[in-house]
Amino acid sequence: METSTKFHTVRRSRSAPAIVALLAVSVAVSGCTAAASNGLKVITGDSPASDVIALSAGSSDVEVARAVAAAVEQLPELAEAAMNESGTPGMAIGVVHNGDMIFAEGFGLREVGTSDRVDADTVFQIASVSKSLSATVAARAITQGAVEWDTPVRMLLPDFSLAESYVTQNATIADYFSHRTGLATGAGDDLEDVGYERDYILDHLRYQPLDDFRSSYHYSNYGITVGAEATAAALDLRWEDAVRELVYEPLDMSSSSSSYAEFVAQPNRATLHTLLDGEFQPLFERNPDPQSPAGGVSSTVGDLSKWMTMVLSGGEYAGQQFVTPESLTPAITAQSISARASAPDQRSGSYGFGFNVGSQANGRTTVSHSGGFVLGAGTNYQLVPSLDLGIVTLTNAGPIGTAEAVNAQFLDLVQYGEITREWIGDYRGALSGLSAPAGDLVDTTAPGTAGASVYLSDYAGTYRNSYFGDLVVTEVDGALQAALGPRGGYLLELEPWDSDTFAFVPTGENAPPGSLSSATFERSGGAVAGVTLEFFDAQGLGTWRR
Repeated sequence: METSTKFHTVRRSRSAPAIVALLAVSVAVSGCTAAASNGLKVITGDSPASDVIALSAGSSDVEVARAVAAAVEQLPELAEAAMNESGTPGMAIGVVHNGDMIFAEGFGLREVGTSDRVDADTVFQIASVSKSLSATVAARAITQGAVEWDTPVRMLLPDFSLAESYVTQNATIADYFSHRTGLATGAGDDLEDVGYERDYILDHLRYQPLDDFRSSYHYSNYGITVGAEATAAALDLRWEDAVRELVYEPLDMSSSSSSYAEFVAQPNRATLHTLLDGEFQPLFERNPDPQSPAGGVSSTVGDLSKWMTMVLSGGEYAGQQFVTPESLTPAITAQSISARASAPDQRSGSYGFGFNVGSQANGRTTVSHSGGFVLGAGTNYQLVPSLDLGIVTLTNAGPIGTAEAVNAQFLDLVQYGEITREWIGDYRGALSGLSAPAGDLVDTTAPGTAGASVYLSDYAGTYRNSYFGDLVVTEVDGALQAALGPRGGYLLELEPWDSDTFAFVPTGENAPPGSLSSATFERSGGAVAGVTLEFFDAQGLGTWRR
């Protein structure tokens, strides 16, 4: 899917912001339940901003518990139906309520073509749900006094810089965790696609053009990664060690990791499945270590249920204050407008620090996040603090909204006693762009002038680019091949298209099957002087020169 910014068009690789509209009114009232004239009951909170509509089943603790239990009873049927309709091979679901995990079950297959079943202990790659766990690390570090949300990142990472000095000096951990630094969506993802590691990527973010600081919102994997690395620096730890020591170990999340090698070593793990020709197939692997804080966590519904109970309890876990409310609350309340409403009767989407913040149709606040790898993962969790309720769904299929739909159906059943929308179809339509082929030559035909330029050897040579590094073009057996990335490991076959334009098939997380892009060489005085790879030019950085 694409979003237009003032500087360039950005491919949005993954983003599922929640919908929220908050009206903050600081008027103290006593908590009670009032019956509206139409029979609806309003549960009043400490202020009008906390008021919500009672569940259709009632408002007492017993009635709420019954509504949750009735919805849980339908979860196996919902899961099987969603998998059948979407073609999702495997899924696991966990539910927590009032501090307890009340449901954990797996469905379907870990990998198509095998008999390996998903169960509650199957480890999934959770993609961008990782962001919420990384924000939890920051909240824990704040609780320990190591850092603050408002600590400037430059104080902790003195060698890090962005394109603008003011932003470099002033952007805080909070700014990076709320996607408001001005970094574009996809900034750094392109470097990861061609094989660069985290250090190189963060160092080269200084070449990325910036949108307005703190008044723009652009979902950024490497923005989150910068904030996380700064937090780890404050703790004098590697990121992978910080998340293990501050979150996984104290919450007894024994099957969770921020290392791809540790995920691969798990015997009970789910294989990624990519959507190709209308079916999910186990075609690719995805090593997200470079952006581990943003998308590199692997976990189970059981482990994530422990974490959800901690968040819902205001930071308490096992009778201890795991994180203080002062460090957690800013993360799970609105800090940025992530999706502005296009009409007065719509709710805008908001983002905290690593968490989406939204609301249900009945006014209840939700805290959530989705995750997706186009190469084969779709995940989502939803927390409803006013009900002390949470659900997490993990799938081993690309992001077509199946996890989100199951969770939405469940929350509908809890709150309204019935499913209110065609959630599976609605989410599939909303997220279909994520699986659409990328590139300017998709669905086009070569004009028939291919090969008009004289010699392929004209194009051979080394081309320089400060952001991506060198591009080496060689003639191999009568065809052109381009190599970029570390040790030239990312290879492109350049097929003649039109005069000085060649076609290539990009690969990686941001290039769904069917992608096709152009490599256009430019000449100066008749000699080839440079080349632009359209797929890598989203921010105007995709031109190499001799």
